[in-house]
Amino acid sequence: MDKWLAAALDYLPRWLEYQMRATEQPGVVVAIVQAGRLIGEFAIGHADVPGGVDLTARHRMRVASHSKTFTAAGLLKLREQGRVQLDDPIARHVRDLHPAVGAVTVAQLLSHSAGVIRDGRDAGQWTDRRPYLNEAQIRADLADGPVLEPNTRFKYSNHGFALAGLAIESITGEPYREWIAREIVAASGLRETSPDAPLSPGQPFARGHSGKLPLGVRVAIPGENITGTLAPATGFVSTAADLARFFGSLSPGARRSVLTAASRREMTRRLWLEAHSSLGRWYGLGTISGTLGDWDWFGHSGAFQGYLTRTAVVPAQDLSLSVLTNAIDGLSGPWLDGCLHILRAFARHGAASRATAPWHGRWWSLWGAWDLLPMSDRVLIAAPGQLNPVIDASEIDVRPGLRGRAREGLIMLAGGFGHHREPVRLLHDSHGRPSEFWMSGTKLLPQDKLAREMAARYR
Repeated sequence: MDKWLAAALDYLPRWLEYQMRATEQPGVVVAIVQAGRLIGEFAIGHADVPGGVDLTARHRMRVASHSKTFTAAGLLKLREQGRVQLDDPIARHVRDLHPAVGAVTVAQLLSHSAGVIRDGRDAGQWTDRRPYLNEAQIRADLADGPVLEPNTRFKYSNHGFALAGLAIESITGEPYREWIAREIVAASGLRETSPDAPLSPGQPFARGHSGKLPLGVRVAIPGENITGTLAPATGFVSTAADLARFFGSLSPGARRSVLTAASRREMTRRLWLEAHSSLGRWYGLGTISGTLGDWDWFGHSGAFQGYLTRTAVVPAQDLSLSVLTNAIDGLSGPWLDGCLHILRAFARHGAASRATAPWHGRWWSLWGAWDLLPMSDRVLIAAPGQLNPVIDASEIDVRPGLRGRAREGLIMLAGGFGHHREPVRLLHDSHGRPSEFWMSGTKLLPQDKLAREMAARYR
């Protein structure tokens, strides 16, 4: 593993621990895979807040629309076998549909450009007001035809992926859950993933949670809904590690995959821009993609009642990350972006050198915390309370040598409202341990010392 990557992996849990404390989220699990190998994994918080159950990396969560990527991979696998084509009208594999629905293609369903209704006339399955829909109910919702002309824009549809699942059943002659579990999940070497609930006895499962409003407290959401015909769109249950492995295997350059490189390129290429959004995201065949800084990524997100999850692959770095949260207001999306920003910063500047390594730790003032991140030729002053802790970070030029028990440096780069070209000092106690960090004229302390100071002053 590169030194910069090891340094970044050391900081990620420390940043997220701060984020968890500040936001009071129930739980988060993160997994990082490089070249098919799990190189980092951690869990923070609770699997069940009212029950007081600690969260572990082995706890499964509902990963919702990640299911679409598994379904798309299944159809691409069948395409490799010559059993389906992307331009097949869906009526070739699923009978008795409205003629206009039957005319949409497999590719249009997988790219959300078929124009069919998103969740039906009554979407109460997403608010625990009704069970997930069966095949007859899906067909009834589609009986009036598409809601707009196919191939005119990106329009997300869970019902469209239900049709894709029915096509897999028709082509293979097997239930979707059984075929996808064998041919895609097991074939990818995944041991903690199931296409739908219920799980086998003994498998740890993290409860979902509501937001604090309107009740004023979070309540646990069971999350054990059987999704049935909608499993191809939203049924999957998995861990961060399994998702990171699977999505990493879909990178065109992956060494091991259930799909050929040609199929992986087809799945991940950008087909439809999410035009009515400022996020700059694209959709392919069961995959979302975008660009963060100079890193292109692809992956997917998932939203199930009580859970928000997201996975991204950065092919140029051969890295895949998955962030799972078990709350309906979980920050999996912003936190995954934050992880990528941290990784980019370390990839750009490198791991700590002998000169910068002593400059580390979290330092507090009344205004909050700052993290010193030593890199090869500079030290970044990161803000752990930010969703991107390294955005516009001030940079310290470390001056070589010791002067008494102080290490000195200069802020060589800062924003116009910051301390550009002003000095910094890192003081040590009689045992050689860092005791104070002075950012220009502001003294920052370790958390426990500041807590005592604030208690004495304000209590």
